[in-house]
Amino acid sequence: VAFLVAFHQNKQLIGEKGLLPCKLYLQDVKKYFKGKVGLDALSYAPTLIWFLDWSAMDSTLDCLALAGLAVAAFVLLTGCANMVLMFLLWLLYLSLVNVGQIWWVLNPSALLFPRWESQLLETGFLGIFLCPLWSLSRLPQGSPPSRIVIWSFRWLIFRIMLGAGLIKIRGDRCWRELTCMDYHYETQPVPNPISYFMHRSPWWFHRFETLVNHFIELLVPFFLLLGRRMAILHGLLQILFQVLLIISGNLSFLNWLTMVPSLACFDDASLGLLFGGRLRERAARLQRPGTQSPALGSCIRRVLNISLGLLITYLSIPVVLNLLSSRQVMNTSFNSLRIVNTYGAFGSITKERTEVILQGTSSLDPNDPTAVWEEFEFKCKPGDLRRRPCLISPYHYRLDWLMWFAAFQ
Repeated sequence: VAFLVAFHQNKQLIGEKGLLPCKLYLQDVKKYFKGKVGLDALSYAPTLIWFLDWSAMDSTLDCLALAGLAVAAFVLLTGCANMVLMFLLWLLYLSLVNVGQIWWVLNPSALLFPRWESQLLETGFLGIFLCPLWSLSRLPQGSPPSRIVIWSFRWLIFRIMLGAGLIKIRGDRCWRELTCMDYHYETQPVPNPISYFMHRSPWWFHRFETLVNHFIELLVPFFLLLGRRMAILHGLLQILFQVLLIISGNLSFLNWLTMVPSLACFDDASLGLLFGGRLRERAARLQRPGTQSPALGSCIRRVLNISLGLLITYLSIPVVLNLLSSRQVMNTSFNSLRIVNTYGAFGSITKERTEVILQGTSSLDPNDPTAVWEEFEFKCKPGDLRRRPCLISPYHYRLDWLMWFAAFQ
């Protein structure tokens, strides 16, 4: 979905005639580093586009998006992946995010999203180590998921939810007064048809919703530390919570993506019912003592997994300090590769909805009193009061989303 959004919208947003051409952005970065594309420029904006043709930027952007779309579709439809394919997906998306400017990653001072770009990159990076090195088998022999990778996914969902909960308690007073949900459904960036009915729920239901939100985001993450059964309960509650968020609003693919690290809360015994008997038997056979993986492959994977654990630990230091800080910031990356990030959501709730209206006229003289001005309707952003809100999740209209920010800046 992320690559599909990029293919549909990149040319209009960051293409040759886009609103913020990425070619001009890269030229500015290059100029800042004295006209050289060295390690400094690469570390500031890591992207494959540095090494590609700039004379046909639209085609370059399309090729990156289509390549990612093809690999992602292969993994999705076949259920097969290896480290090479997952690394390629991560590198392609990183290349697009780092030239996307405000369409992909907002200024850290912004109050809300989008956080899903960095979250997708972090989830995708961990996914590299979840897979075998070369094999495309659905259940590869000798490549069991490492505990380090499983706990890295659990650490990700822990930070996502706790960060969202803490920023609410530290942010808008309405979260502490349990009144934020009185406004949220009406003033969220892109409401959906269900948002109308949720907004008109009785006051006591909105108070209950807020309490449940605090429970899920502030207390449930610690279930991961309380043994197998509580970890499974954590996974179930988090997935159910994300389903409710999908029903009540259009938050792009954010909630779908947040379900992914929650899957690390389950083990084979708890998930076995979802798979056929033959696959369960094969999995059990691979787990019997004496089923050894090739010595060289096992050694390489062990080194990679330990390296991943050390890297995640080191990069988590500023993230933990941010969580503990009374001046917590949301949705920030402390490294340009966006491997370990800090997250948060709706630390502030707007109480009134303001919309920017764009109009145009075909009159040769726009100052002519008789000129007819007509309103431009966006794809999904609220505009015409007679139009029902759209339902697009997990798809995402980047311009519609940013116009919501423009209205209260």
